[in-house]
Amino acid sequence: MRRALNKRRVLLLLAVVLLCVGGGLFLYHTGFFESASSVEGLRAYIARFAPYSHLWLFVVQFLSVVLAPIPSNITSVAGGLLFGTWPAFFLTYAAVAAGSLLVFALARGLGRDFADRLVSRKLSEKYQAVLETKAPIFLTLAFLFPFFPDDILCILAGLTRISWKHFLVIVLLTRPWGLLFACALGGSTISLPLWAMVPIGLAGLALFLLGMKYGDRIEAAVLARLQARRRRDR
Repeated sequence: MRRALNKRRVLLLLAVVLLCVGGGLFLYHTGFFESASSVEGLRAYIARFAPYSHLWLFVVQFLSVVLAPIPSNITSVAGGLLFGTWPAFFLTYAAVAAGSLLVFALARGLGRDFADRLVSRKLSEKYQAVLETKAPIFLTLAFLFPFFPDDILCILAGLTRISWKHFLVIVLLTRPWGLLFACALGGSTISLPLWAMVPIGLAGLALFLLGMKYGDRIEAAVLARLQARRRRDR
């Protein structure tokens, strides 16, 4: 029985690896990574697949979770530019949620063998201790803030005891906001007079620069605080 189960896990893991490698190679040969250098390039790339360009946006955003290097926010802007805010958002939201649940399920079913193939040991050790005891709080904060590797955390969460229900609720409530903003930016839904755009733009630039400079410190502070709470709860 155990031998059959182990064989099934090996076959499933092999299928996942082949899917990731195959998906990455297909994107490479269709010119995705060359197009990813600009929003206009991504817009043109997705438009090439008409009349299935909506489906292709979903596929690319889905793979952005499984293949973490794909810039999902930039693709969201391109999708908004091509299809408008709401169509791009719903496609992106569905794809990212589905991808998050998939990698969570694979990590839950395949365990450490699967996680080690997609997550470096350094990152795994960095987040695993907090996720073991404070997964709901930490995942909520991490998905809301732009300083954390969301897709990698979905994989590591599958190795913890967090329930399917809690993980699903967190993903559905916290992951859409950055995607919605990116789609609205591309779809020109965000339309403000010049006098309002200037301070907002300056504030956005300031937050970006602060994030670039202090993002690691903010991340470390959140981790330290949660680890301190974990020690007090023991």
